[in-house]
Amino acid sequence: MSRIEVVEVGPRDGLQSELEIVSTSDKAEFVRRSLSAGIRRLEVTSFVHPKRVPQMADAEDLMATAPRTDDSCFIGLALNERGCQRALDAGCDMVGFVVVSSNTFNQRNQGVTSEESVQAFGRVCEMATAAGTPVSLTLAAAWGCPFEGLVEPAQVLRLLESCLPFGPSEIGLADTIGVSVPRKVTALVKEVQGMAGKLPLRCHFHNTRNTGIANALAAADAGAHRLDASTGGIGGCPFAPAATGNVAMEDMLYALHNSGFETGVDLETVLETAKWLDGVMGKPMPSMLSRAGDFRFEART
Repeated sequence: MSRIEVVEVGPRDGLQSELEIVSTSDKAEFVRRSLSAGIRRLEVTSFVHPKRVPQMADAEDLMATAPRTDDSCFIGLALNERGCQRALDAGCDMVGFVVVSSNTFNQRNQGVTSEESVQAFGRVCEMATAAGTPVSLTLAAAWGCPFEGLVEPAQVLRLLESCLPFGPSEIGLADTIGVSVPRKVTALVKEVQGMAGKLPLRCHFHNTRNTGIANALAAADAGAHRLDASTGGIGGCPFAPAATGNVAMEDMLYALHNSGFETGVDLETVLETAKWLDGVMGKPMPSMLSRAGDFRFEART
């Protein structure tokens, strides 16, 4: 079977747009449960200004209290040098950086143009590399922007070409507002692979238009190495109008496992975490599998 590494983004991207502030202890428990399920790569928090994203104001405290394993990778999002330094000081295993594929959205999300974010990415890579910490680059809104509409593949590839000389350790493509469909995912993944060479490719989908799982499978079939998901399907971008939740981790695992991909993650444990999140958030999670339950077409090892 082909192996896909899943990335749990719930503690960061899942919780950042929730109205209720989740306690640091509950976030740490979320991380513990994810590790217990076999997930080893987690987007734990972001080092941004607390006035912009108050849900992430406890970034340092969470990094200090969340449990780890010897093989876990904790990713901290940073959008500038100050955020990068905070992430390094807090002990992140990887720094995540985002360049949005449209200027308008980049200015709404990060306060600067896409080109200015590219230059900031270079400075962050220099800082992190000096500290021995890898940097993950995500090209957000890679298929569409809520303000500018269609994002052409050429724009994504142009930004990637500008960023590659700075030395990212992986390349991410994010369908931030959930507009893409499988054929467009396949096409862009293959084009990015052609430019990025042997760098791992990571994809991040939202289920805004009910295509998230299909897009994740298309990315896996096209050769993506890592797929993001959020247990329970919580989250979204607070700066993208009408954005709904991330692809649910349990829904994606169901689709991957029954399609012949191996992840090393225990689905039942993830389902238990989704039920636990119902209580933490005070509402049912939007995922489908947490309601319908698992179904096995064949015995799994």
